[in-house]
Amino acid sequence: PRDTSLYQQRIRAWNPVLDTKWVAITMICIGIIFVPVGYTIVSSVDELPQYEIIYDSHDNAPYQGCGIGDVALANKSCSLTFTVDQDLEPPIFVHYRVEGFNQNQRAYAISRDDEQLLGDVIRSAKKECKPLREIGDTALNPCGLIANTLFYDTFTLQPVKDANGEELKMIEEGIAWQSDIDWKFKQPSGFNYEQCDSCDACSCEGDDWSCDTPYKAPNGTCFRYFYPEDDTTRYLYETYPNVINPIEGVTNEHFIVWMRVAALPDFRKLYGYFNQPIKKGTRLVFDVSLNWEVTSWRGNKALIISKSYIFGGKNYSLGRFYYIVGFVSLGLGVAFLLKQIFRPRKLGDREYLVFKED
Repeated sequence: PRDTSLYQQRIRAWNPVLDTKWVAITMICIGIIFVPVGYTIVSSVDELPQYEIIYDSHDNAPYQGCGIGDVALANKSCSLTFTVDQDLEPPIFVHYRVEGFNQNQRAYAISRDDEQLLGDVIRSAKKECKPLREIGDTALNPCGLIANTLFYDTFTLQPVKDANGEELKMIEEGIAWQSDIDWKFKQPSGFNYEQCDSCDACSCEGDDWSCDTPYKAPNGTCFRYFYPEDDTTRYLYETYPNVINPIEGVTNEHFIVWMRVAALPDFRKLYGYFNQPIKKGTRLVFDVSLNWEVTSWRGNKALIISKSYIFGGKNYSLGRFYYIVGFVSLGLGVAFLLKQIFRPRKLGDREYLVFKED
């Protein structure tokens, strides 16, 4: 190599010697910083309003008859009532919470076909989709464990006024990551739909449409649609008709939120949010359609209304982490400093060297 400071590693550099005094001072400084930060975070979390109702559980009595035991697709109804004990400013979030469901299990997390979700293929050939790739001779689109275990309970807010006297509306759009909506989920190649001028004149006759009857949207508008290979394929709207409509299909945001798997077995996912203020004393009543059972795998499910702060929702983990690091650093720093004061050791003292005898 060339005879330069860079190549010969002769560039001047700072090489700190970490003696006991400096290590102790550094650790005490870390503790002095981390403990107040932890206190600030925990205090902020304490002030966050959160209302939670566990409405179905494998080991506790269900909330006011909301349990369905181990019966999937029970289509049972019940109501959850929340009483707000303080004024809430938007945004106000509505989450469903699941405990004991391992979306992070590897076989579950990879059980999907991303090309199929992008609409490129109708019948998946990927082995990761097994055992939910097809049912008999009928292909599943989308295939895999994640798509075919969608959280299937629905929540509908009963009419109520916000703090300004206007009707409070729960928004269920904008809950998924925009990148997921834009780049990861598309209707099958060949899918087509058409809005009808009137529901009376809307017909699915002809080869251009695969529907048996037109789809009627909540606003009263009717659509006819075409799905390729519909006779030999079971699409998402056919598996979950109460959650997924045939026009949205895999682009439904509740489905997209579910497909982003959780890292831990106890998790919450965003169902909707309020962009209006809620006055203290307001009673929020949600009608729940119960279909997703938790008893067979010993889980729980809950509905949560909450606010958030700069670090997310009501979670003490980050504040406790700062507390632990701060107090441990303070303890070790003080211990090292006391040891150096009462039993000092000279840096590089040869008395501590042990020479091997011949």
